[in-house]
Amino acid sequence: MSHQVIITRDFQHMSRVAATFIRGHIARTLADRGSYVLGLATGSSPTGTYKLLAKAANQGRFDPAQIRSFNLDEYVGLPGENPQARALHPESYSYFMIQELFGLLRTKFRETNVPWGCLIDPHQLQAELQAHPEDWQAQGTDKGQAIVIRPDARSDYLRWIRRDILDAYEQKIQQVGGIDLHVIGVGGRGHVAFHETGIPFSGNRMLLVQLDENTVENAVTDGHFARREDSPRYAISMGAELIYQARCVVLLASGPRKAEPVAAALAENPTAAVPISYGQLYAQRGGRMLCILDQAAAAGVLARRAEIEARGIVIRDRRAPRP
Repeated sequence: MSHQVIITRDFQHMSRVAATFIRGHIARTLADRGSYVLGLATGSSPTGTYKLLAKAANQGRFDPAQIRSFNLDEYVGLPGENPQARALHPESYSYFMIQELFGLLRTKFRETNVPWGCLIDPHQLQAELQAHPEDWQAQGTDKGQAIVIRPDARSDYLRWIRRDILDAYEQKIQQVGGIDLHVIGVGGRGHVAFHETGIPFSGNRMLLVQLDENTVENAVTDGHFARREDSPRYAISMGAELIYQARCVVLLASGPRKAEPVAAALAENPTAAVPISYGQLYAQRGGRMLCILDQAAAAGVLARRAEIEARGIVIRDRRAPRP
């Protein structure tokens, strides 16, 4: 099992440690086979890491032209008259990636992919779900649920979403040989991407998600949307089952809001109540799992260190400055 936690001093230190590890992983893989597939997250935790990776690429430390990227998730229902306008909305994850990484690169990635949520009309989606309840099933024990569409749905629109938005994204990942390293974050309730609390692990690889009210509220609290009415109610997301098929997963967490779910994910048995906890199963099955935390996010880990280490998880405390 390869499951490690690195505790860093602060956001800047966390970003440097993460960027150094990822940069080395990219360089070694490119030297070995000449191509690389990188999984990417949004949110505040990876932003410093992305800027350092862009700087390294611009300095010639690795060749971004040999990298394909796949993002975890995207909203459905952002304002905009057409898919292009929705994709470039300031709160779209496509726009986020341009601002935080893609637009900083002098040489662009060979290919970038963000789930195609901007193609879905939320009003038509809602109408089709109401008109064809036999075509889908809600999965999840909380208010945030996966909308699982039947492959043989009678609704042409729902069948198109399943075939050309959800299944096609996963197939594209498989066609390039899977993801070499996936950067992920963690939500305040332990969710990963939009794989919300309570959604089962198995059978949910690419998700159409009806968002939890807590997720909607946090988007407003964090300043992404002015009102709850403006915040999208649906999203497209990789599920934890697909995320944890990458050859390496790097979880980044900063800030005190992440302390409790990170500790629970490491100290307790894996559960749908804390989706990032499936990282334990991933490591047990041979995956390489690395959690890089700043001091605030690591508070719970430090408090429960004995429990976590008893599970075979290695904790490295790198807060002390090197001489």
